[in-house]
Amino acid sequence: MLLNRDDLINIRDEYTDSFQKEKKKILICAGTGCIAGGALEIYDELIRLMKDKKIDCEVGLQKEPHDESVGIKKSGCHGFCEMGPLVKIEPWGYLYIKVKREDCEEILEKTILHDECVERLAYTKNGKIYKKQEEIPFYKSQTRLALEHCGHIDATSIEEYFAVGGYSALEKALFDMDAGNIIEEIEESNLRGRGGGGFPTGRKWSQVKNQKTDIKYIVCNGDEGDPGAFMDRSVMEGDPHRVLEGMMIAAIACGATEGYIYVRAEYPLAVSRLKNAISQATSYGILGENILGTNFNFNIKINKGAGAFVCGEGSALTASIEGKRGMPRVKPPRTVEQGLFAKPTVLNNVETFANVPLIIINGALWYKSIGPENSPGTKAFALTGNIENTGLIEVPMGSTLREIIFGIGGGIKGGKKFKAVQIGGPSGGCLITSDLDLRLDFDSLKKVGAMIGSGGLVVMDEDTCMVEVAKFFMTFTQNESCGKCVPCREGTKRMLEILKNITSGEGKISDIDMLMELADTISHTALCGLGKTAALPVVSTIKNFRDEYEIHINQKKCPSKTCSGLKTIFIDKDLCKGCSKCSRICPVNAISGKIKLPYTIDKEKCIKCGACIEACAFKAIKED
Repeated sequence: MLLNRDDLINIRDEYTDSFQKEKKKILICAGTGCIAGGALEIYDELIRLMKDKKIDCEVGLQKEPHDESVGIKKSGCHGFCEMGPLVKIEPWGYLYIKVKREDCEEILEKTILHDECVERLAYTKNGKIYKKQEEIPFYKSQTRLALEHCGHIDATSIEEYFAVGGYSALEKALFDMDAGNIIEEIEESNLRGRGGGGFPTGRKWSQVKNQKTDIKYIVCNGDEGDPGAFMDRSVMEGDPHRVLEGMMIAAIACGATEGYIYVRAEYPLAVSRLKNAISQATSYGILGENILGTNFNFNIKINKGAGAFVCGEGSALTASIEGKRGMPRVKPPRTVEQGLFAKPTVLNNVETFANVPLIIINGALWYKSIGPENSPGTKAFALTGNIENTGLIEVPMGSTLREIIFGIGGGIKGGKKFKAVQIGGPSGGCLITSDLDLRLDFDSLKKVGAMIGSGGLVVMDEDTCMVEVAKFFMTFTQNESCGKCVPCREGTKRMLEILKNITSGEGKISDIDMLMELADTISHTALCGLGKTAALPVVSTIKNFRDEYEIHINQKKCPSKTCSGLKTIFIDKDLCKGCSKCSRICPVNAISGKIKLPYTIDKEKCIKCGACIEACAFKAIKED
């Protein structure tokens, strides 16, 4: 089916009308997290029960929906991952949490047939029942732009994307704007790359447009590698057509005819949804040759990465697409000059492209009205760690940590005290209590030695060992170093060795200064962004929690009792009954004694696994 502009407008109008006529809808979250919790079984069970009960069920948006029909959808991630699987029911806006297969019949009987809320499945906090999604505190303070369709439309349907205005930005870019107009609008919006660096998107596009060559590429970076980050994955799974549309607008602006989406192979659902979206767009003539009856040609291919963190760096990513080992190269030339196959290349991440259609439709001034002037728009964050509400959120740039952690996130789990938050993953830094009112934008974070990165927020409570946190991120970075440059390959290895010594009781006070010296050297001499930012978690934890390092070194103790190498496990003779259970369960035979007499632990043999502590019924085994 090859469309021209009038055909696209007519089809969009038809499906918009159908979407609005579809009065009752069941949206099952079919993001990776909820699928793991059984969302697809819930989907199948609802369809089976509706057929048994003779309820008219429509799988997929129909052009002429029956007045009494119920649409059932596989939506993208709703974001409230802590409460999945999630089911939303329209038109009431009810959001049901932690839904199980056995709940399906009650949902149909009470809600679909009798318009009643199943209150036991609604979110409850401090005795208050929140029936509707927009009333829940987790959602109430968010501004969802890149994620606006996730959880609200069928993620597998181009027709539903049409119904919410899909590809209208592409239409406007093709017929009402030229390449210069598009770039001017993006530059005026001050959209900055959401992959971590915050480089102005319009400037990057302009640089590629001005390159004198017939072949140019658009590359979407979906290689999201930060521990605990899943923002791009959720957009690719929940609104894949928005990503394609953003890439196509970039192609019109820069004169490209071919695009690539680089997705890690560990994201099979994202790959599947993108492939489906490309196939659907191609069948409608929105991708391919002579798009919408014009001379614009554009095709998109998917390239699956092997999960190397370094392939999030531009030159390593393009090398991987070319079939080479994913390793950064010396710059200049930059990717905008010689990128994929040595041709000028626009390289932006998923969230950046997802913002483009909104800017084209609503204008740069609208976009700049959200957030601070130097970092306008919104940012999606993956909120994880010791926090009540984990999940995927989107807030205006300039929001504070306090608003996110204690507002949207619901505070620290178990009523404990906030200690720190790691922002930006292995490339980011640690923020503390005094930073809670810091506004989250590119420039403000840079001033305190941190960065937004791709958007991971790992919240830590008072029981977290910050030396162990530094070791965790350094272990990740050292493992992920490609090994090409000496500062990163050898420097991160040495830093990790020092951190291991400190957490095992073999550290020296001079190690702290050595870590800072190594950090300075690596950050100034490493080849790529991975190496240049590798030491940030260590530097920020030393800066904010130097006393913890000193206690580990001087007193050979871990204040939070996290570091196993500094634990001392002993048996309280006054409480020990001599039952021998600890001796029998010890994997290394480190516990000995006689029945009905106090047992003892050989500290040389003890591996501090804690099995004996769990096994002791008399609480006689303790750790210091």
